[in-house]
Amino acid sequence: MCRNIKTLFNFDPPVTEEEVQAASLQFVRKISGFNKPSQANEPAFLAAVDEIAGISTRLLMSLETNAPPKNRAEEAQKAKARAAERFGD
Repeated sequence: MCRNIKTLFNFDPPVTEEEVQAASLQFVRKISGFNKPSQANEPAFLAAVDEIAGISTRLLMSLETNAPPKNRAEEAQKAKARAAERFGD
């Protein structure tokens, strides 16, 4: 899995449209191999990002869990600690 794509399910507050769009952009970049597509490929690239965002939103809205929502601040703090351990601070 691409390290830049973050888990978006079961957070409090819930995922935003911007977060879904950003994850979709990262996904399309990864599978296409383009960081920024050429002008010829830009319409297809942007359409793919929009479609993936729509599919992702529907998926996230349809998922169910009994687990309590994760706290964004706590998860960010854990990620920082993992990064500091992995890469040094």
